Amino acid sequence: MDKTTEINDAVSIIKDGQTIMVGGFGGPGTPFILVEALLEHGAKHLTLIKNEANLPQLGVSRLIEAGRVDRLITSHLGLNPTALEMMNKNQIEVEFSPQGILAERIRCGGAGLFGFITDIGIDTVLSQKKQVITVNGRKGIVESALRADVALIHAAVGDDFGNLIYEKSARNFNPAMATAADVVIAEVESLVTTGTLAPDSIHTPGAFVDHVIEIRELTEEYAILEDYVFG
Repeated sequence: MDKTTEINDAVSIIKDGQTIMVGGFGGPGTPFILVEALLEHGAKHLTLIKNEANLPQLGVSRLIEAGRVDRLITSHLGLNPTALEMMNKNQIEVEFSPQGILAERIRCGGAGLFGFITDIGIDTVLSQKKQVITVNGRKGIVESALRADVALIHAAVGDDFGNLIYEKSARNFNPAMATAADVVIAEVESLVTTGTLAPDSIHTPGAFVDHVIEIRELTEEYAILEDYVFG
């Protein structure tokens, strides 16, 4: 099965009001080209799930600054004063989730679980507005699983069936997000034919991926992003 897709055709499935997971840890692993295509596509009132909001005028920050995002579920905004200002002005709703908890909520979503129970943050601001239960005499916060309508992820190498390999620290939120969305769109730096990749080297099996976009030729159109994507 050949899952290679034109980038505009892939992002055109994203509808107003949907929840979108976006991989990446800062720059590494962020699907900058897909995010830019989503910005051009024009979908709005989105809920984004991402570890951070990138830097101003870069990555998902461009979606936020364009007013396309109503809600952001994230670990921190410390590198993005623009997003912080928008949050303080109530121009965007932000739900903070500590990084490890955010990752586990996504993993649970991919595993088909309702969530998990943790004592991290008990009796702090992290437990506000959340269900607290007692298990074997210990109090724990119920952290709900996270799933999305669409996940946008970035990989170094992929084949036309969607098997993916990530490079170095780009192997961060991408593998978990690829399991936790109804539709997964992957941008890959290099595209190879199915059967080329050694089975033991594959990080995300193609069964989780719906669309594959080779992005190397697209960097002429999005030249400003080339250092971030391939740097």
